Amino acid sequence: MPLPIATRASRVARTLMAAAGAALLLSACGPADQAPTFTFTAIPDQDESQLEKRFGQVADYLEETLEVPVDYVPVKSYPAAVTAFRNDQVQMAWFGGLSGVQARRLVPGSRAIAQGEEDTAFKSYFIAHADTGLEPGDTLPDAFAEQPSFTFGSKGSTSGRLMPEYFFRERFGAAPQALIDKVGFSGDHNRTLALVQSGAYATGALNYKVWERALEDGKVDTDKVRVIWETPPYPDYHWTVRGDLDERFGEGFTERVTAALLAIDDPALLEAFPRQRFVPASNDDYQAIEDTAEAIGLLD
Repeated sequence: MPLPIATRASRVARTLMAAAGAALLLSACGPADQAPTFTFTAIPDQDESQLEKRFGQVADYLEETLEVPVDYVPVKSYPAAVTAFRNDQVQMAWFGGLSGVQARRLVPGSRAIAQGEEDTAFKSYFIAHADTGLEPGDTLPDAFAEQPSFTFGSKGSTSGRLMPEYFFRERFGAAPQALIDKVGFSGDHNRTLALVQSGAYATGALNYKVWERALEDGKVDTDKVRVIWETPPYPDYHWTVRGDLDERFGEGFTERVTAALLAIDDPALLEAFPRQRFVPASNDDYQAIEDTAEAIGLLD
């Protein structure tokens, strides 16, 4: 069954106009003369409004820079992003470390091409509700594993599941499910923060960037929730493209896309991620993520 994918509301008008224009061109030129649309997606790691803002801006920038039609195709879950990439519904995706590894294993020849400067040394935060009495420290305290509940983010998240589980196992010698009565998956980092802040879960783990942005925006009540421990750094978010871009869009298109991403210098666009800039990436950068995922059974 084809994957159901929503269309950005803000691009409906342009899509209709493009369709009408294409119909006129078809009558005169035929299908071979139509310019192909370059499509991309992203893992839904935050609420939809944040994603629409971020990737709508990226689509507009790439369309102007690459001089081809570009569309951002939102999806509802991490697996849906990987599936869209595998099924060739999109040619590029903004993945986390784990989802990128999963996608490249399914689509031979695909390549990681760029990452945020911060993504070379990403971190997760372990957080706790104030009622737990847990205090910040240089490691997870013994009492962390004695709490009644803990929530990851998405099951496929690098910063909200893979690496937090890895470091939890390293610290306590077992998975959270073996030591904590209630272990959940919130679905995204914003939701993890909200669940722990409300007391619905005693503890959780999330992307440090989401925490810092929420703190900056006044959405964190530090009387109710606090960071207990931050993980060592690891590689995470990045752009991955399919290996057939040049064949479909013309010789050198992959390098043009890469150059366009690395050249982004609009402060508003970078702040939407938020990242200082984008830097080159390669598949080899994520070997440690692949090894970790295999070690704890998250890859087939």
